[in-house]
Amino acid sequence: MEITTTDIPEVLLLKPVVHRDSRGFFLETYREEHFRTQGIEVHFVQDNVSKSRRDTVRGLHYQIEQQQDKLLTVMQGAILDIAVDLRHASPTFGQHSAVKLTEDNKHQVFIPKGFAHGFSVLSAEALVYYKCSAYYYPEGERGLYWNDPKLDIDWQVDEPVVSEKDQNQPLLHEISKEDLFYE
Repeated sequence: MEITTTDIPEVLLLKPVVHRDSRGFFLETYREEHFRTQGIEVHFVQDNVSKSRRDTVRGLHYQIEQQQDKLLTVMQGAILDIAVDLRHASPTFGQHSAVKLTEDNKHQVFIPKGFAHGFSVLSAEALVYYKCSAYYYPEGERGLYWNDPKLDIDWQVDEPVVSEKDQNQPLLHEISKEDLFYE
């Protein structure tokens, strides 16, 4: 597995080795030792699956309590995956990485604690599988407005389909200090 950094060094792009033959393909989607060689100690406790249609924008979400590392894989379709740095002391605070994940490229993205996460659907539908290092905790859930002009995210969708909840999240400058990450 090849592991490289994105525009934000802590957000990693993983390119698994895909073994193809006349029957189809086989690949490993997670191997703990690959993370350890990168100096990352992570233990995943919850897996989630999301199915969405074209132009859907999900996010930007994070948990201030029971913070989560995430590993995302696209099983069907294509998405643009977004991670926004919310670590207050980080030199990349308020910046984002954007990674295209597809069922064809088989790439994955690792998003560590301290980031808001979201994605847009670029194909007719997308089936996204992700591993989380902490359980979903509604009381600790927070959000960031997906279309904040300061973030300048090109979601690459024509007519965004966004939940009411995500439409009503705060802008980055409106987030309280208690809802940011401090190391």
